[in-house]
Amino acid sequence: MITIKDIAKEANVSEGTVDRVIHNRGGVSKKTETKVKIVLERHNFSVNPVASALAMKNKFHISVLIPEFNDSDLFWKSPYLGIQKAEEEVKRFGIQVSRFTFNQYNPSSYFNSFKKLLENKPSAVIMVPNFSKETDKIVQELELLNIPYLFLNIDIKGFNNLTYVGQDSYTAGYIAAKLMTAETLNMSDCLIIQARHNITKNNAVFDRIKGFNDYFINNNKKIKTSSLKIDNLNDSIETEGKINSYLELHPEVKGIFVPSSRIHIVVDCLKKSYLKKLTLIGFDNTPQNINCLLNNTVAYLISQKPFEQGYESIKIFTDFLIQKKTPNKKVYLPIDILMKENVNYNNSNQFIYEDEKKLNLIALSVPHNKNH
Repeated sequence: MITIKDIAKEANVSEGTVDRVIHNRGGVSKKTETKVKIVLERHNFSVNPVASALAMKNKFHISVLIPEFNDSDLFWKSPYLGIQKAEEEVKRFGIQVSRFTFNQYNPSSYFNSFKKLLENKPSAVIMVPNFSKETDKIVQELELLNIPYLFLNIDIKGFNNLTYVGQDSYTAGYIAAKLMTAETLNMSDCLIIQARHNITKNNAVFDRIKGFNDYFINNNKKIKTSSLKIDNLNDSIETEGKINSYLELHPEVKGIFVPSSRIHIVVDCLKKSYLKKLTLIGFDNTPQNINCLLNNTVAYLISQKPFEQGYESIKIFTDFLIQKKTPNKKVYLPIDILMKENVNYNNSNQFIYEDEKKLNLIALSVPHNKNH
């Protein structure tokens, strides 16, 4: 049976766009609407009556607690957009989605946003558990109210979350070490650079570092690792001074591993002489990091599919709320190894969605002549 996903693929649009055309919700350019309708007619597509009945019968509210993003730190834009895309697709099932953002460096902002979220009386909560202490308080309240919750992107152990959606951080770190070994020929030392706010037990950065170190231990590699902790990577003067001073004192270092999305900051702070002889490996295909790949200052990026993480989290809770479908305890997204040669082929789902949003905004802003 043909599905909305099949229609979207054939028409080269998002599933949300197909859904808007089917239900006459607007927000789609005439050109795109016509293209979708042609594909719908070709396949004699009709709306699933079961899905429509569910949408009329059930009204659920999923609330999302996610870090905010800005031009200097764009990582969280990707899962945010993935959530937005899924939100458009699940409306027909009676699912409403609300997003609440917080400052990822401020635990008070995190907890205060949760309090606002709770006022909406959610049926389920998707949360990025950025702070262990505050997460413990949040989870206690959710469990007291019998509200199911899942962890997105960061997997903190010891909680009764429905599932975790994200990357296997330990394995990602393990893979990064294997790549480093191949690049440095197993005969040099490696420096791990991290911000102090990321030094939290059981978070993604901690697990990546553990996987990175374990690879060398488990495989009897001669590479030695050391860590450089910087209070604030955004402080370019402090970061530049500490990194270059360390490398001057430790000429044996031939590789740098940054277990977060901030490797572009490290690149900007390194002296050119170091950039030419160091192998750099980091995480996440943010625009700044991609530029580092393209100009050969970074050898590899490990992508954790952030757009798909956001998208899948909404889909998982939709299935759980409507069909009582319980997911696996861990929903891992693929671990992509990005290099200069393949980075432009990654994250196509997000690019398609963003392009469609731009086209739809342009279509809505163009005045229509009522005489035609």
